[in-house]
Amino acid sequence: MSSTTPPDPAPRAAATVPPEPDEPARARREGAALSVQSKPWRLGASALAILGAVWLVAWLLAPILGPFLFSALLAYLFDPVVDRLERRGLGRTASVCIVFMMVLLLLLIVPLVLVPLLENQVRELAATVPRLVDWLSATLLPWLQTHLGVDPELLDMAALKEALAEHWREAGGVAAQVVRYATRSGFAVAGWLAGVVLVPVVTFYLLRDWDALVARVQDLLPRTVESQVSALAREIDATLGAFLRGQLIVMIALGAFYAVGLWLVGLKLALLIGLVAGLVSFVPYLGVIVGVASAGIAMLVQSGQPLDIAAVVAVFVVGQLLEGFLLTPILVGDRIGLHPVAVIFAIMAGGQLFGLVGILLALPSAAVIAVLLRWAHREYKTSEVYRGDAASPTTARAPPEPD
Repeated sequence: MSSTTPPDPAPRAAATVPPEPDEPARARREGAALSVQSKPWRLGASALAILGAVWLVAWLLAPILGPFLFSALLAYLFDPVVDRLERRGLGRTASVCIVFMMVLLLLLIVPLVLVPLLENQVRELAATVPRLVDWLSATLLPWLQTHLGVDPELLDMAALKEALAEHWREAGGVAAQVVRYATRSGFAVAGWLAGVVLVPVVTFYLLRDWDALVARVQDLLPRTVESQVSALAREIDATLGAFLRGQLIVMIALGAFYAVGLWLVGLKLALLIGLVAGLVSFVPYLGVIVGVASAGIAMLVQSGQPLDIAAVVAVFVVGQLLEGFLLTPILVGDRIGLHPVAVIFAIMAGGQLFGLVGILLALPSAAVIAVLLRWAHREYKTSEVYRGDAASPTTARAPPEPD
């Protein structure tokens, strides 16, 4: 019986080891991945650098930028009105002419009506100051001495009354003082006339070419970042529009409401106090504090009846309810997203750095910065730095296969 040996099994194919990737190619891939990851941060740094450069140029050219900034503000505020007229079939130039004439009439009529009224209010305030000093010395100081132990000799009421009367006697003729100051300085007259002529001309051309200017700026953006920059610009426009248009209307409406309400309760300084309280209402609670304090003291000096202060407080309480439940939700909404502490800090910082111009530009600048910070926060929450990924999918290396 013959034995047969089984054939040798087929030799196993040798395991192939994948070649090591080319080092320059791997470096290029890793560099591209890092570039993609760092693109949002580079974009944010570039935006902040551009804003800083614009702010520096504006600070250096501040003496001549006033008319141009005011014209740009008017063009930005009224461009939506021009666009709405265009959608109804009017041409761009015809729409600009209609809006331009309305703005010009508004800028001419409002000062002509308000300046004489405010001048009368200032004169009334100047006449009220001596009575206020008498009330302080006859009523408030004795009360402070009785209840708090304040020494009445700390305040020289006679000297205070004389100084206030001297200064307020000159404050009655506001328009006359402006004319006298302007006529004493030829440069002041030239600057004022240049501003009067320049603002309407620049506003007209900016309104007419606003959409074309925006389109040209958008066309200059690199295509790789155009979509992100356009989205940021739209968000900034919505925020600034909500503040500049909405908050301005809220301030004017509150000023008118306070003035009418204080006039109805019999306060002689109703227009002056109401307008001031309305104009400072963009700072949270400042309008109410200023209005209640000044109107309460004025009413107490005028009538001498402490119960009349309740009517003043009622006016401002109703005004706050009107602002909180009707005006601000409809006209402004929550798109600004600034905490009251941030608003106060922005105004104080702007005033410290750039004076009155800084105060006026503080909240618009803070709104733009808030939009950029919200965008940076969104990018950070989606980044690998926040999520803690060990490696990017494009650079992760596959584990070696077992032998």
